[in-house]
Amino acid sequence: MKIAFFSSQPYDITFFNKCNKDFNFELEYFDIGLDDQTVNLITEDVDTVCVFVNDKVDAAVIEKLSEKKVKYIALRCAGFNNVDLETAHKFGIKVCRVPAYSPEAVAEHTLAMLFTLNRKIHKAYNRVREQNFSLNGLLGTNIYKKTVGVIGTGNIGAVFCRMMKALGTEVLAYDLYPNDKLKAEGIRYVELDEIFAKSDIISLHCPLTPETMHVINPESIEKMKEGVILINTSRGKLIDTRATIQGLRAKKIGALGIDVYEQEENVFFRDLSGTILEDERLQLLTSFPNVLVTAHQAFFTDEALTQIAYVTLDNLKQLQATNKIEGRNAEL
Repeated sequence: MKIAFFSSQPYDITFFNKCNKDFNFELEYFDIGLDDQTVNLITEDVDTVCVFVNDKVDAAVIEKLSEKKVKYIALRCAGFNNVDLETAHKFGIKVCRVPAYSPEAVAEHTLAMLFTLNRKIHKAYNRVREQNFSLNGLLGTNIYKKTVGVIGTGNIGAVFCRMMKALGTEVLAYDLYPNDKLKAEGIRYVELDEIFAKSDIISLHCPLTPETMHVINPESIEKMKEGVILINTSRGKLIDTRATIQGLRAKKIGALGIDVYEQEENVFFRDLSGTILEDERLQLLTSFPNVLVTAHQAFFTDEALTQIAYVTLDNLKQLQATNKIEGRNAEL
């Protein structure tokens, strides 16, 4: 099997080449994203395209993949909102993903962002480097006994709920499919409005669907407690960026941590340090002292990358052998 990787970074090459010793596939890497132009880079001996979160796998791209006899689309991530599944099924192209890769990695990054914002570690770090040892402006609050709202309790959300419970917080959760184990552990499921009204901290861990698109919007922000801390390590379009900026300016949102961004496909995974950032909203967000932005790195641990590489290649091995994947929710 020959696999063409798009949006591949040096670490993708390292981890997939290492893992491929157990599979012996032919791997080809492109550092650019997949779209209706770059799809022309695929030669007709390619069986599979392997894509990431910001690759564009819409109907037009899938039709071209079909013309090139591509059999499989492998997502090396959990989310699949960038793939037109209906068109893939129409052309008989199998789609697979990595539904669960080290959920602890993303949950731990969420926790790190929360601690950093609350105790202003990022500001303290820069201040001390300038030999400024004043504590003025660095006041935080105890996380202990605060109310935390978690929207989405899949693999990652469940881990984060347990982390926050262990810190002595009251955890409120929302999910279309409540987790009975979490309920037994003292996590209380409520409606979204109650999460918005009662939470001191809100963390997003849900997939991007038509229903969750802009779940953080002017109306939901208006319902929130004054000074709420909002964290998003899931999908950028869960947050209406314009409304969130207004919420920050009005001090309704006391702090914002985002590892994902609504228009991240134009910015993230690139070194733009020698250029002027053209995205005015992102530029504005990074100017706020109470906003922390990381560039989609929550998944970025050795353990997670190892698992992503192995599961992706194993999915393809199973599809090649039996045309189905056994034992996990990987086939779409």
